[in-house]
Amino acid sequence: MKKPLLIVILVLVLLVAKNSLFVIDEGQQAIVTQFGKPVGGVQLAGLHFKIPLIQEVRRFDRRILKWDGDPNQIPTKDKRYIWVDTTARWRITDPLLFYTTVATEQGAQSRLDDILDSVVRDAVSSHLLVEMVRGRDYQPPKTGAETLEPEDVVTAGENLVGREQILADILAAARKNTPEYGIELLDVRIKRINYVEQVRKRVYERMISERQKVASQFRSEGEGEKANILGQMQKELKRIQSDAYRQSVEIRGQADAQAAAIYAAAYNKDQEFYAFVRTLESYRRAVGKNSRLVISTDSDFYHLLQKAGKKP
Repeated sequence: MKKPLLIVILVLVLLVAKNSLFVIDEGQQAIVTQFGKPVGGVQLAGLHFKIPLIQEVRRFDRRILKWDGDPNQIPTKDKRYIWVDTTARWRITDPLLFYTTVATEQGAQSRLDDILDSVVRDAVSSHLLVEMVRGRDYQPPKTGAETLEPEDVVTAGENLVGREQILADILAAARKNTPEYGIELLDVRIKRINYVEQVRKRVYERMISERQKVASQFRSEGEGEKANILGQMQKELKRIQSDAYRQSVEIRGQADAQAAAIYAAAYNKDQEFYAFVRTLESYRRAVGKNSRLVISTDSDFYHLLQKAGKKP
């Protein structure tokens, strides 16, 4: 009888110990509830005690958690409708307050949806689009065309806030509302900003127009350079042709002068023979293959023929 009773007592002790002890892992925190009401919080990892059958343990994550909001269509201060996709990082700092206000991580995500969506919408609608996509110290490139519209370029010269400052303001405004839920908001970032579909089409058309404008400018500059090169080439060609013509005239003049000198020297050696040769050349030019020559008796042509017919 004693041995079975001892076994029963041992089993009861084990059951009580099992229901009295609980372990909190690293990266976890917990609260102890008694009949559904929280009576204490546990943030240290290790072995802890609770009253069996009366108290229960609810564990929460103490690591950094992620919040991703749904993309929202928000108008900027300059009436540009854009899609804004936001993300944030948060953690549970007071599990007891967290349990009494939002109870679960899903409830906390829902509260963060309300808080962050409202703060982001206010921030976007109170700033220009150029401030949302650029830093305060942004300097446009010196080469290439800007993709901003004319009113953006004018506004860019003013004192802009910059994206980093806007995100800092969003984080500061959202942090004011999270401590009451036992939550600490660590960071807020904008993952993506994009135009709505109607505006995106206009932006693409404007970008294409600007690229075509740049291409036309390059073509115009190329045509101007081409005309300059062709002009230089034509100028050089005319100079070469002019020099060649001048040299040919000079050479031809020198040749004519040498020929005249040779003719003169030959004429001075035997004037009668020279006259005879020139007359024969005249005969050859005057009388063709199928032609007849009619001359009078007092012609110089006939005079040579008459002399040729006499015997010496």
